[in-house]
Amino acid sequence: MVEVIKIDNYSIGLRIDKWIKSKIKKIPQSLIEKDLRKGKIKVNKKKVKSSYKLNKLDQIYLYNISYKITKKNRIIIKPKNTIIRETEKDIIEDNSDFIVINKKSGLAVQGGTKIKENLINILSNSNFFKNTKPYIVHRIDKDTSGVIIIAKNRLIAQQLTSLFRIRKIHKTYLALSYGNLNKKKNTIDNELIRYEGNKKIFERAITNYDIVDSNKNYTLFKLNPITGRKHQIRKHLIDLNCPIIGDKKYFINKIKSNSNLMLHAYEIKFILNNKKYTFRASIPTYFKNFLIKNNLKVKNF
Repeated sequence: MVEVIKIDNYSIGLRIDKWIKSKIKKIPQSLIEKDLRKGKIKVNKKKVKSSYKLNKLDQIYLYNISYKITKKNRIIIKPKNTIIRETEKDIIEDNSDFIVINKKSGLAVQGGTKIKENLINILSNSNFFKNTKPYIVHRIDKDTSGVIIIAKNRLIAQQLTSLFRIRKIHKTYLALSYGNLNKKKNTIDNELIRYEGNKKIFERAITNYDIVDSNKNYTLFKLNPITGRKHQIRKHLIDLNCPIIGDKKYFINKIKSNSNLMLHAYEIKFILNNKKYTFRASIPTYFKNFLIKNNLKVKNF
């Protein structure tokens, strides 16, 4: 069932998420984001972001919309104990200020995605956050594996967020891609496109790369993103004609048996309160097995 609503004069200039909240009381923002992403809510039959501002002739399409809301006006899904215990095994560092975890591919950091579980919800129910709550200071994509920091209090969260903003936290990724390059070391510096509604926005994106190993079919990259644009590494390697194996968004995977995205957040370095930190996350088994099978260097990853 589709419901079509024409915009009235009072709604012109209003953000789509604010408009939805004005029509459907006590709706969680996470559900709005999820349904916009899934295309259950569209403007003029097109997907838009929550920041999209309504225009005079816009029509809003609602596709089979239904919301289940708890007494606290938010959906609460408690993860299974087995999932909590398995995630706790992936903890790299645990101290009074933050934890560092080797996130699995396929696990979203936050809710509002297609999967039932997300990292924040799991950690909220774990032994590591009995007396506090997890604070997000950065993200990695759902399909990307590897190192991620979760703060344990607001002050540390603010400090880490500030370090990310001023580019004082240095990240290293490993990516396994199709194809190969002549230049073994280089910097990619170009503009990537993103959209806010119908508006096209250009953002400068910089990534340094080194080739760890390669053969006639594949290349193993070590990459250091200087900026933090959405899907920056995936887009940059597409630009080099070296798409990441398993990237179903920007490239159709040629290897049907391998459904994992071969992108791993390997290392993170920073200085916090005059103390130096370096954390590394070992590569997943499927990543390591692929390297071995194709005679590529595994080293100590």
